[in-house]
Amino acid sequence: MPNPKSSSHIRFAAVGDIHVQKDSAGTLRNFFAQAADAADALLLCGDLTDYGTREEARILVEELGAINIPVVAVLGNHDYESGTPEVVTEALTHAGVHVLDGSACEIHGVGIAGVKGFAGGFGRGSLGAWGEPAIKLFVQEALNEAMKLESALAKLRTRRRIALLHYAPIVGTVQGEPVEIFPFLGSSRLEEPLLRYAMDAVFHGHAHRGTLEARTMNGVPVYNVAKPLLQRSRPDVPPFFLYELPREPVEEGELAAT
Repeated sequence: MPNPKSSSHIRFAAVGDIHVQKDSAGTLRNFFAQAADAADALLLCGDLTDYGTREEARILVEELGAINIPVVAVLGNHDYESGTPEVVTEALTHAGVHVLDGSACEIHGVGIAGVKGFAGGFGRGSLGAWGEPAIKLFVQEALNEAMKLESALAKLRTRRRIALLHYAPIVGTVQGEPVEIFPFLGSSRLEEPLLRYAMDAVFHGHAHRGTLEARTMNGVPVYNVAKPLLQRSRPDVPPFFLYELPREPVEEGELAAT
């Protein structure tokens, strides 16, 4: 792999859907070490654990413990399965990971806005807030996540900007999944904030059988970095996606308080 310690570029390794289980101890350290050797920072796109338990979170942190590059993460739906996503967030935060949920951070002069996102469908197939209260609550959750993303993007003051999600903001990167489940893989409502800000790239996971790359309506690249997809589509390289951006001079106050 090329030398990641470039004076002119910052390199990110991005991956989602790691799905750490209680028997995963010792199975991911080499993988994370490879990512740390190849990149200047690691981006984790949700479903970091399989059931969102304290034990899985502890194992995840131990597996990450051998690397010394910045790590930025969002949670996924699996991290909510046990009803205690805060357990995963607290373990990661205590280990120095930047866990984003409608918030933002700056890594090597690049602004990163993150949110889990939610489902609801794409384009004319989007579910509308009409009918039973349960449907309205479902749609409102998608709207809430989109508003959180908007809030996070508004905090960025950097020239270079990345969005980190779990659910897909466009239909292009879920292509390959059964069309019947498209509405549960993401929402066009997440794309709307991305169109209002100058973005360099968007990363998400969740769609294990989706498509690696597509673009928003205004041409911003969106990468589906679900680990199962990367393993299947690129079997000869480690299953993380490398993305480069030119380094920018870091100016004091470029990122508003989060």
